[in-house]
Parts: sequence; structure tokens; C-alpha cells
Amino acid sequence: MDQSTDNRYLPKQYVKITTPDWVKNATLYELNIRQFSEEGSFRAVERHLPRLKKMGIDIIWLMPVQPIGELHRKGSLGSYYSVKDYLKINPEFGTEEDFRSLVKAIHDQGMYVILDWVANHTSWDNELVTLHPDWYMKSRKGTFQSTRWRDYDDIIELDYRHPDLRKYMTDTMKFWINEYQIDGYRCDIASFVPLDFWENVREELDRIKSVFMLAEAEDKELHRKAFDSTYNWTLWNILHQIAINNVSVKTLTEAYIAEHVSIFPKAGIRMNFIDNHDKNSWEGNQYSNFGEALKAVTVFTFLMDGIPLVYSGQEAGLDRSLAFFDKDPIEWKSHENEELYTTLFELKHKNQALWNGNFGGEMIRIMNDRMDQVISFVREKNGDKVLAFINLSKESFIVQFDTSFDTGIYTNLFTVEKKIVSGTLIMTMEPWEYIVLHNSKEI
Repeated sequence: MDQSTDNRYLPKQYVKITTPDWVKNATLYELNIRQFSEEGSFRAVERHLPRLKKMGIDIIWLMPVQPIGELHRKGSLGSYYSVKDYLKINPEFGTEEDFRSLVKAIHDQGMYVILDWVANHTSWDNELVTLHPDWYMKSRKGTFQSTRWRDYDDIIELDYRHPDLRKYMTDTMKFWINEYQIDGYRCDIASFVPLDFWENVREELDRIKSVFMLAEAEDKELHRKAFDSTYNWTLWNILHQIAINNVSVKTLTEAYIAEHVSIFPKAGIRMNFIDNHDKNSWEGNQYSNFGEALKAVTVFTFLMDGIPLVYSGQEAGLDRSLAFFDKDPIEWKSHENEELYTTLFELKHKNQALWNGNFGGEMIRIMNDRMDQVISFVREKNGDKVLAFINLSKESFIVQFDTSFDTGIYTNLFTVEKKIVSGTLIMTMEPWEYIVLHNSKEI
């Protein structure tokens, strides 16, 4: 028997879904509508879209737009994630027509829009409580309960053992795509909802249009048939420890990246971030979490394998935690962060080495003689190449890199100067310094 024709020995593709082509070099922006302007409205968001497009944003993730529960509400305005009606628009933000206008405006800018979806729980006064009380988890006392082992007393948990609930939730997700032409979803605490539910949802949504699905979870299995992208919580935690507690860079390279490139499916796209609404609301801001390392870790997360995220206000130097249950608008101003993001995103769009998932190049380690402090790597795809050298420490020193496989003439991304790279590259690196070299066909 010719084993070359035996399917048992052929490699199997882990990821079974097809990510939309427009995600291949995309960037993400989490938009906190309530705090985005003094008005806190859909219409006010529209004024910012040309700026976001110019900065290099491709996908706008809108935090939940549905009405918020009033029973057991937290704060004066309540949590976005306490949904009172899955099919309605929160009047705090505007009308249905205002939302249609925002979606159209996003599309007119050549961007896409995904909606935050809360499938695990509802508010206490959602109509489902009255119409279908059996769709909810119950305590030992037979009463409604919030998410088990979590302090979420403004919501109550749904029970996905009920087929009718699954159909209802799937139909409501289809509704927003059919009615408002959104392009996908970010799904709140996705791993708390059964995987087979999500896999069926993806199949049904893809019949309507090719969607982008982001899961607030790290589970590898979510990528198989349900989600294009998952959160990179682990990466954030390690970078935070490096920045604040001077942890060795080997914690990043040997404990995380080694596993990432060996185990995680290349077609699965990790979402890399410095801030998001959870981190910002409860664990500090980008400056308190990363200090002097902020720019260096930002450059790393944007160049690493994965899709980069910007949270509302980061580009304006947001240096505080935004209130979550009350009005607390962002102060908009020009800031160096926006220039940094724009430069990195321009490179990401044009250099295939930095594209997402299977579209981009693998991270290949460049060895150096300061492995405890400096991370260096190369990514390459279809002739495009990016070399990154980042000092993730508060020390300055001379570093020697083995660039014998990457000799050539490159452009320094930030100085635009040409750089000749020979077999050995020797550089003096200041604390938290980063150097990015590229040879991009289109830049």
C-alpha cells in the first residue's frame, strides 16, 4: 500500500473556519461610546471616524449598544454588560436611525464594525425573566443567580441546556447582521458559554455574510469552528511583570512565545493589547501598568503575531481609569501615542510579514548576548521582512545580535534611515529602547 495516499498520515487543519480576507492586516479599536464624548452618543462618534481611519484603524468594536437593566443597577447609568433587551438600542446613545447612520459612516470610511455581545447573562429585568424563567440558572434555593463564583450582582446567568434559548440567542445575533449590517461580534466571557453553541452560531452567521468573531477567552479550542480571534491575557500579564517587577525576558520568550509558536494554531489570531475596558476600569491605566516601558511593550505587542487593539483614549494619552457605571468622558488631545500607532499600523498594513494569522510571517528568534533583557526576532512573508530589537529592561548596555540569516539593507521605521545589517549586529541600547528595521516592497 502506498502510504502517501493514506489520509491517516496527512496533516490535519485544526482551524476549520475561514477568516474574512479583510481581517488579514487589520487593526482593532474598542470604542466606549458612553465616555467617547460629552454627549456619549452614536452621532458624536461619527466625528472621530476620519481620525481613527487616518491612525490606521480597520475594525471598530462597539461596546454593547442595547438598553441597560435598571433593577439592581450599579452606579447611575449601569453596566453595558447588563442587557435588558437584546433587540433594542440604548436610548442613552441615540435612536435606531442614529445607529444605522454610525454603521454606514464606519463602512463609508472603509472600516468594519463588530458589536459586543453578552450571551452568558442578562439584567434582572430583561423580558426573558418573565417570559422564560426556565432559561436561567437557579441557586439551591430555586432563585435566580448571578454568574457563579463571580461578584456580578447586577446580572443573572442563563442556562444553555435549553435548546429554545440557544435558538433565541442565535436568532438575535442574526438580527443585528440582517437589520444593521454589522460585520461580526466580540463575545463577552465566551468560554462561560458552551462551545457547541458558538460553533453553531458561527455556521449560521457565515451563511448570511463572512463575519469576524472575537472571543473574550484564551481557549485554543474556540478557534476550531467558532472564533477568528481570542484574547492574549497571558501576554499582558507577562509584559506587566517585566515592566513593573523587572522579570526576566526569558519568562516571555521561553514560558510564553515558545508555547505560542509550537502549540497555538497559526490560523488562530491572538488579540494583543496594552489596555482594554476591563484592565482600565479595574486594574489601572496604561501608564500605571507599564510605566517607562509603555512604548517598548506597545511596539512589541503591535509587531508580535496577532491583531493589535487600541482602547478608547489610549491614543490621547489616557492616564486614568474611566468610570464604568457613570459618565466620565475622555479628554481628547494630540499625543505622541497617536503618532506611534499610526507609524506602526502603516507598516502592518503594507508589510506582509506583520499580517494576521496565516496571512503573516512566523516569529523567528534572533539570538543575542542579553537574552534576559532583550528580545529580538524577525518575521518574513513573501519577501517582506521586519526585524525587531527591543530592550525590555531599565538597563543600558551593548548588545550583540546574530543576524547571519538576515543580512541586507533595511529601513529604520522611526528614523527612515538606511541600515546595513551584516552577519553580526552590535548596538548600544538604552533602557526600554526599540529599533525596528524593515524592507517593505510598498513602503
